Amino acid sequence: MYFKWGRSRVSIFPLLSITAIVLVSNLLWSFSGYTFCHREPSLCGCQKCLRDSDPWFNDIISEAPEPFLSQKHIPSEKDFLWWKNLQGARLQNLTLYNKTLERLFQTITPIADIGEPRPDHCRSCAVVGNSGNLRGSHYGPLIDFHDTVIRINRGRTKGYETDVGTKTTHHVMYPESSTRLDNTTHLLFFPFKTHDFLWLMKDLNRGENGAPNVKKIANKDLIWILHPAFMKYVHQVWLGKKGAYPSTGFLAVVLSLVMCDEVTIFGFGADSGGSWSHYFEIFKNKKFKTGAHPGEEEYKMIEKLHKKKTIVFFKGW
Repeated sequence: MYFKWGRSRVSIFPLLSITAIVLVSNLLWSFSGYTFCHREPSLCGCQKCLRDSDPWFNDIISEAPEPFLSQKHIPSEKDFLWWKNLQGARLQNLTLYNKTLERLFQTITPIADIGEPRPDHCRSCAVVGNSGNLRGSHYGPLIDFHDTVIRINRGRTKGYETDVGTKTTHHVMYPESSTRLDNTTHLLFFPFKTHDFLWLMKDLNRGENGAPNVKKIANKDLIWILHPAFMKYVHQVWLGKKGAYPSTGFLAVVLSLVMCDEVTIFGFGADSGGSWSHYFEIFKNKKFKTGAHPGEEEYKMIEKLHKKKTIVFFKGW
C-alpha cells in the first residue's frame, strides 16, 4: 500500500511496522495500567533478594564464615577454644575433637558448599520459632507456602497445623532438644560439646547389627553440622558478645540469611503476657526468661532486619 508524499510515493507498511513496535513497547512498559520501572539485574529470582538489601546488611553478612563442617572446613584452634568454653567443657581438646569428626564423617555424608544465588531461582525460607505468640496466629498456610521451612528444637506441627503449618524441610536441634525426624527432613545439628558428636554417632549406628528397622534420629545423608566459627561469628558480630552464647533460634535466623534468598520469620519473642513460653506448652503463673541467651538483643536484631526490609517478621499475638 502506498500514499503520496509530495511528488513521491511512500510505502505504508514500514510505517505500520514502526507503529506496531512502538505500541508493543508501550504495552510492555505500561501493562495493565502500571508503568514498569527500570530494575537492575538481581542475584536471585525473588522479587527482592537479601543481597539487594542495604550496605549495612551486605557488610555484616560478608563476614560470615563457612556455616557447616566438612572435611574441607574444620575448625581452627582459635575457633575451637571459643566453642569449647560455651558450657565450661574443659576436658575437651582439639585432637580429640578432630578425631571424633573423622569418625563421624565416616558415618554421614557431609554437606557440600552452599550454592550461590541464581537469577533464575528464588530460595524462599520460613524460620519458625517456638514462641507462645504463635497460638491463634493462623500462620500455617503462609508458613507452608515457603520452599524451605526451618523448625527448631522441639517445635512440632501435629495438633498445631493451623498456626504453624505442616511442612518441615530442615530441623535444628542438639541432643537435649532432639526429636526423631522423617527420612526426607534435613537435620541441622548444632553441637555444643564433643559428646554431642558421640551421641549422634551412637544413634545413627543403632540397629546396624541385626536390627535394621530401628528408627534413627535422621537420614544420615541429610545431616548438616553447624561450624563453631559460625556460632562465634553470630555471637561476636551480630550480638556484640552479649549473653553467654546465641540461642539455637537466633543461630537459625542468621544461618537462613546465608542459605536463602528471601527470609520470613515467625514465632520469636515473648508472648502477649511477657513470658518466653512455647506455643505447645501451657504454664500458669510463670514468667519464663531466656536464661544465658540474650533474648532481648536477638529480638531487637530481628526487628531491625524487618524495619530495614531485609526480612519479613510476623510477630504473632
